[in-house]
Amino acid sequence: MSDRRQFITGAGLAAFTGLGALGVLYGAKRTWDMLPSVKAAGFTTIDVSAAQENVLVTEMWRGKPIFILKLAKDAKPASAPNGNDANAYDDKRLLEIDGSKYLVVIGLCTHLGCIPAYYGDENKFKCACHGGEFSASGEVLKSPPPSPLVIPPFKIDGTKLVLGEQGPEYKKLVADGIVA
Repeated sequence: MSDRRQFITGAGLAAFTGLGALGVLYGAKRTWDMLPSVKAAGFTTIDVSAAQENVLVTEMWRGKPIFILKLAKDAKPASAPNGNDANAYDDKRLLEIDGSKYLVVIGLCTHLGCIPAYYGDENKFKCACHGGEFSASGEVLKSPPPSPLVIPPFKIDGTKLVLGEQGPEYKKLVADGIVA
């Protein structure tokens, strides 16, 4: 009877110790893993090869929506307040990737941070909060937004767009004064 009791006690102690060890290992692993907020703050790679003309794609980067829009070659913005209503395809704010032009911006209105909607038939973004409008290249068409939609840091790698890294194309936009 004593041997049986020792065996049951030993088995219970071993099981309890094993569960404790698993708990410690799980806790240690959780502390080594990156938090979701840290993962989101890194680089995000987006392949734009499957993008369709005039169809807005929204991705998330650092907790913000990123608008990616492949412009049609004949895209025309509405009349801009500065009188420049040329072909939207020729705008300096657009990125050229694999022979096509793309708008890549943080999808938050520069007035109060609302998310504007894209109206493909009009080639412009409209903010429902206070009526602001942006062209297909992100320029302000109608106030109250004080500045164009913000271009995030990026690097072009073939047909892929790497957000969060400052490539030569982004540095050129900064040098030209297009990006602050």
